[in-house]
Amino acid sequence: MDLQHLIAQEDLIRRRHEFKRVFFYRVCGAGMGPAAVLMKQAGLHVEGADSAFYPPMSTYLESTGIPLHKLEAATPDMLRQFDLIVVGNSLSGKSEQARMLEKTGVPFTSFPAALGALVLKERQVIGVCGTHGKTTTTFFLTQMLESLGQKPGYLVGGIIDGRDPARLGEGKYFPIEGDEYDSGYFHKISKFRLYELKHMILTSLEFDHADIFSSVEKIEDEFRDVIPKLKGQIIMNLEYPSSLKLWNEYLGSAPAKSWTSYGPGAPVGPHDVVTEENGSRFTLTLGDEDVDFETTAVGMHNVLNVTACLSFLYGEGFKIPELQRAVKELGMVKRRQEVRGTYKGATVIDDFAHHPRAITVTLEAIRARFKNRRIITVFEPVSATARSSIFQTEFRDSLAGGSDEVIIAKPDLATTALGGSDLDGVKLAAEIQALHKRPAQCVSTLAPLRAAIDATVKSGDVLVILSNRTCLGLWESDFVQALK
Repeated sequence: MDLQHLIAQEDLIRRRHEFKRVFFYRVCGAGMGPAAVLMKQAGLHVEGADSAFYPPMSTYLESTGIPLHKLEAATPDMLRQFDLIVVGNSLSGKSEQARMLEKTGVPFTSFPAALGALVLKERQVIGVCGTHGKTTTTFFLTQMLESLGQKPGYLVGGIIDGRDPARLGEGKYFPIEGDEYDSGYFHKISKFRLYELKHMILTSLEFDHADIFSSVEKIEDEFRDVIPKLKGQIIMNLEYPSSLKLWNEYLGSAPAKSWTSYGPGAPVGPHDVVTEENGSRFTLTLGDEDVDFETTAVGMHNVLNVTACLSFLYGEGFKIPELQRAVKELGMVKRRQEVRGTYKGATVIDDFAHHPRAITVTLEAIRARFKNRRIITVFEPVSATARSSIFQTEFRDSLAGGSDEVIIAKPDLATTALGGSDLDGVKLAAEIQALHKRPAQCVSTLAPLRAAIDATVKSGDVLVILSNRTCLGLWESDFVQALK
């Protein structure tokens, strides 16, 4: 590994006006594509390459006019026409492509570093961080800032009907999803450490990403790099022991202008939460005043996400009547409690949840939304952490606690968790039956999954499909055409 042309973040910031032509190597990544678009909107000449181009990312990039190339066309001679190469974190540091990039002599960096230095340095960047709720909370905050007339920029790590996943904006605020996953083979640090954050919302903090972190303490260390540098607001949900630990470590010593905790046990609240099929009502204590809010967001976890946004905006000086109006109508990111239609008379919900806590709060929200209806949950454990044995017991309890019946859709894919063994799907189903008295089964391919769904669901049920991919190919099969 030859890193002599890896440009340090401080040099990237100092020389940011020198970089006019930027090349994105592996441009179709979920973060790389939006970052490329933001840099183009900021006035840079941007091109990119990847091994394959698929919608929606390919059509999104094409719509912006960014020239796209096959990866093999990105030769050293071609790359030397650019001032900076931005390298996707999907590129292995052991690959021949990495050696080729290093030898071009062109400065290179990761997309979080380039985005932070070249686009976000002068903005009021709000990093929405945490194990759960990052995408939804980032989108909520963006919508609320728009309602308040702020014209924010944003980067949301999800698909949103009717809008792009990123926009430069014209105002000073820039909410961004603060992903804790690493940034590149040469930047083995969380992305949020490189975004030049001014403020942070920490929605939650517990163990995840077992393929890169060996313990929750290692994730805490990523935040220890950033919190002492923040000069704006810090908003934290202290329901999580790791969040509380960071709060106690830095409160009073970090330079942030204000610290606010939220959660059911915090002075701010939320209090008196009522969640129904079409929305939620709750009360917050802002200053010395108890303030009532209504929102279209459903479920306690989304009320907490909204509370984080309101706490930040109140701290920025926005007035309570403005906030009450801004929170009333909030859209959702796709695959977050998304009703996809009906199948055999059952309501079908697509959700991204793949961590035990996320499963618990998602199913609680669905139970509140669809009262007195039977819930059939299909769960595909496919992330590195989910398909490991780390949360074997927690998955059992979270799935059984919110479901009337459970189908485990366990792919035949070994975990990459550090030092971890594979989740035992058959044992998981057996324990749900034995300990929680809920019917449960485990399947590993699409045909048995379809058969299990057909044999289980009845008209009036709610079929909840929890997966951060395709659920053994279910979302790419004719099941989609069968939905009404």
